[in-house]
Amino acid sequence: MSMMKIFNVAGSAVSAQSQRLNTVATNLANADTVAGPDGQSFKARQVMFQTVAMGDQGAAGVKVSQVIEDQTPGRRVHDPKHPQADADGYVTYSNVNAVEEMVNMMAASRSYQNNVEVMNTAKTLLLKTLQMGSGS
Repeated sequence: MSMMKIFNVAGSAVSAQSQRLNTVATNLANADTVAGPDGQSFKARQVMFQTVAMGDQGAAGVKVSQVIEDQTPGRRVHDPKHPQADADGYVTYSNVNAVEEMVNMMAASRSYQNNVEVMNTAKTLLLKTLQMGSGS
């Protein structure tokens, strides 16, 4: 695999994981929000990845194919004094599970870091190869 393909594959993964991290951050920011005036609460979002061919030599990268909303119902808490409570006294919160989102964030962060390390290693090897060719 050529050095440029290594950068392309790792770069595609860094870009995809960056979008995943942004989605997780949005989910965590809305973890304790309540239903808005329309009665709908925030729905957690998940990033879906897709393999992408990178040239004709079998290299494959990744891209975000879509961002989907989790359709599980939000958490309902009985609090009749809350201003957003419904007629039965329940407040509907978002369906974001903070623990799952933290695990998702750690996995995305590690994947991001690993791909940056791949690019740094490829850069170092490329520079050492150029130094050998120059005779220094």
